[in-house]
Amino acid sequence: MIREIIKDEVVLRQKSVPAGPGDLQIVQDLKDTLLAHKEHCVGMAANMIGFHKNIIIISLGVFNLVMINPKINKKFKPYETEEGCLSLVGTRKTKRYHSIEVTYLDEHFKQQRQTFSDFPAQIIQHELDHCQGIII
Repeated sequence: MIREIIKDEVVLRQKSVPAGPGDLQIVQDLKDTLLAHKEHCVGMAANMIGFHKNIIIISLGVFNLVMINPKINKKFKPYETEEGCLSLVGTRKTKRYHSIEVTYLDEHFKQQRQTFSDFPAQIIQHELDHCQGIII
């Protein structure tokens, strides 16, 4: 189901909690909502559609990657950048890392460990900030 994008900063500042197998509908809602906004959105966290669960989705061009309970284990090469957000107006400066190692559960709740660099790493960091209630 395509969900409305939350723009209320009070709601967005709430920290998310771990997700479980009972939250698979949220995964589908994230997929549907990201697809509906694909022209101007490359990632989304569950709290952006009203669910405070640690679930994110990122667009990697040819496919979308869902991460359940993702956690950054390692960060390499910090840099400053400016980002926009579907939930906010304008862009804001923030610190990101060029490369990150992430552990997460896939849609089948199988443990994954992967390293991401450059723009995919930036998207993941942005969405994980959402899960922590951090607004850039």
